[in-house]
Amino acid sequence: MVFSSFLFLFVFLPLVLIINHFLPIRASNVFLLVMSLAFYAFGEGSLVLILVISILWNYIFGISLSLVDTKNKAKRLLLYLCIIGNLGLLFYYKYIGLFITSFGLNRQFDTSSYTNIILPIGISFFTFQGISYIVDIYRKTEEVEWNPLRLGLYIAFFPQLIAGPIIKYNEIAQYFTNRIVTKEGWILGSFTFIRGLAKKVIFADSFGFIADTVFESNIGTLPAFIAWVGILFYSFQIYFDFSGYSDMAIGLGRMLGFKIPINFNYPYASRSIQEFWRRWHISLSTWFRDYLYIPLGGNRKGKGRLYVNLILIFIVTGLWHGANISFVIWGLIHGAFLIIERQKWNLKIPRIVQHIYTCFVVLIAWVFFRLEDVSLSLIYIRNMFNFDDRLPHFAEILLSPYIIFLFCISIPLSLGLRRFIDDRIDVKKPQAFYINMAVYFGLFIYCISELTTSTYSPFIYFKF
Repeated sequence: MVFSSFLFLFVFLPLVLIINHFLPIRASNVFLLVMSLAFYAFGEGSLVLILVISILWNYIFGISLSLVDTKNKAKRLLLYLCIIGNLGLLFYYKYIGLFITSFGLNRQFDTSSYTNIILPIGISFFTFQGISYIVDIYRKTEEVEWNPLRLGLYIAFFPQLIAGPIIKYNEIAQYFTNRIVTKEGWILGSFTFIRGLAKKVIFADSFGFIADTVFESNIGTLPAFIAWVGILFYSFQIYFDFSGYSDMAIGLGRMLGFKIPINFNYPYASRSIQEFWRRWHISLSTWFRDYLYIPLGGNRKGKGRLYVNLILIFIVTGLWHGANISFVIWGLIHGAFLIIERQKWNLKIPRIVQHIYTCFVVLIAWVFFRLEDVSLSLIYIRNMFNFDDRLPHFAEILLSPYIIFLFCISIPLSLGLRRFIDDRIDVKKPQAFYINMAVYFGLFIYCISELTTSTYSPFIYFKF
C-alpha cells in the first residue's frame, strides 16, 4: 500500500485518523501499532514477521543492556550480539547474493537459494532505527522502553516505516505518553502531506516517465542532448519522489500528533558536496555520523584517519542503498569530493561556480545510481559529452509542453521557492490562510485527477 493509492487516501488514512481521534493515548498507541503492522502486512504479507522479530529482538536486548549498570565486557557482548542480529537480518535479505558471487561461492550454493530471496520493504530503515535505539541505551543517552507496544510503535510507525526518515527514539518517545492532535497541527500536517503527494504524483511520476524512457533505451546510441535530458529528469525525479515521501510521512505524523524531523532541506541549492549531505537524506547522514563516523574517530585522529573514515562511510552509504558495485562507486564519488573540499580549494570560487560544480558532481554520480551497471554508466557518461550533429530523434515525443512547464517550475521549487514565499507571508492572517487552503485543496484535487489516469508507481526508496 503506497501513500498515493486510492486505498490509502480514501480508506486506510480516513479510518486511522477518525478512530485515532476518539481514543485515549494508551489505546491510541496500541491502535496505531496494529494499523502499522496491518499497513506493512498488506503489501508484504508474511514478511511482516521479520518486522515483528526486529521489534522483539531489540526490545529484549534493550532491557538486557539496561540491567547491566556499568560498561563492561558482558555489556559490550550484549551490544555486539544485538547489532549482529540486526545486521544479520539485513545481510541475509539484502546482501547474501552479493557475498556469494563476490567470493566465488556459487558452486557451493543452489542459485535459487539466494536469487529468489524477497527483500522486505523498508528493512534498511527499521533495522537502523533498532540499532540506534540499542546503541543509545548502551551509551546511556536513552532510557530503556519497558513497554513493548511503545517500542513496537517506534520501529513500525507506518508514516515513516517504509522509507524513513530514520528517527532516534528520543525524537519521538515523548509522544507516546503526551501528544495532542490540535486543529492547527492537523491543518499543517494535511498541507505537508498534500505537498508531498504533489511532489510524487505531479512531478516525480512525470519526470520518471522521461527518465525511464531514456535509461531503458539503447544507451550506446544516445545523443548527448538526450543523455543530459535523462539524467536531469532522473535527478529531479529522485528528489521529488523521496522528499515527497518524507513530506507525506511528516504530514501524517503531524495529523496523528507526532512531530517527525525534516529529511530534506533543498539539497540542490548546495554549493559543495559537504553541504549537499547536510541537506539530502538528513536522517541517514545523521545516523552515519553518530553511529559510525564518530565511533571510528571522526576528525580527531589526524587527516589520514579522517580521509579513511570518510571513504569508509561513503562505501557503506553506497552499500546501504543496494548490493551492487555501482552504488559503491556512487558513494566513492561523493566521498572523494568531500576529501577534495577539505583542502579548502574552493573558498575563493564564486558562489555560482560552486553551485554548478556541486550539481555537476551530483548528476554524474546519479548515473551510477540509476543504471546499476558500471559499464553502461561509463558509456552513458561518455555520451553526455559526445556532442555531434545527430538529432535528438525522440526529444519531441518526450518533451511535451506540459513536461517542459513542469521542469521549469521544478527548478525554483527545488531551490527553495516555497520557503522564500513563506518567509514573506504571515500565514496567520486570514487572507493568507484561506489562500493556502485554496491552493492545497486545488493541489489535492489535481493529484487525484492525475492518479485516476496513472499506473502503479512505487516510491524509488521502497527498494532500499
